[in-house]
Amino acid sequence: MRREAAALLGLAVLALAHGGPKARASEIPGAVILLETAPGTPGSDPSAAPPRFVLLRDGQVFVGGTARLEAGRLEKGEAAALQKRAEAVRKLPGISRSPLALGGDAARTTRLWLRDGPVEVLVTGDPAEAPPALAPLASLLSDLLSFDHPSLRPYAPASYAMIVREARLVGGCRAWGFAFPIAQAQAGPRAVTAAEASGWPTGAVPASVCADDRRYAVTLRPLLPGEQP
Repeated sequence: MRREAAALLGLAVLALAHGGPKARASEIPGAVILLETAPGTPGSDPSAAPPRFVLLRDGQVFVGGTARLEAGRLEKGEAAALQKRAEAVRKLPGISRSPLALGGDAARTTRLWLRDGPVEVLVTGDPAEAPPALAPLASLLSDLLSFDHPSLRPYAPASYAMIVREARLVGGCRAWGFAFPIAQAQAGPRAVTAAEASGWPTGAVPASVCADDRRYAVTLRPLLPGEQP
């Protein structure tokens, strides 16, 4: 079990570092700030986790964990203040040089995407260990990683991005159960409705499936409004 969890976490770090299957901010309509990070939950597949933080142009905000999302809306001044901080980060010398090492645990990987530019920054390490020259970046990362707001409420996605890969997870398995063949789902991410996904694990929590005498890992990543798989 430990080997399986370590392998999934290693794959997630590689996915963040090399632009893996997770959605990019450019594919989320209206996104101005996006933060992605591996949740690190044992046995999870972080490449299917919801974004850790998303700010849309209209002030709507999403905060994700291992499997689920919360949604809220910032006041105009609150959203403007966050975007002003993002602009300061975008102007830091060498900010587009990736990955940026902050210090501390180098296995800790975070991706920050800022609309203007656009700028995409792959960061390794702990924001608390960042050098003074990267203080604006470290401060923004710390606040987004622990973001909270009174307006946040559980978000019920209308659809999910299904990803299927052949893998033998620890434990038993469940039947496929979807209306389309599993071979079609293997061809690439596809959208399934919330009704179709009912009763299945979501986000970075994979389901073990037995079909056609094979074993599969199936993940369902929550999609944001207007986002495609």
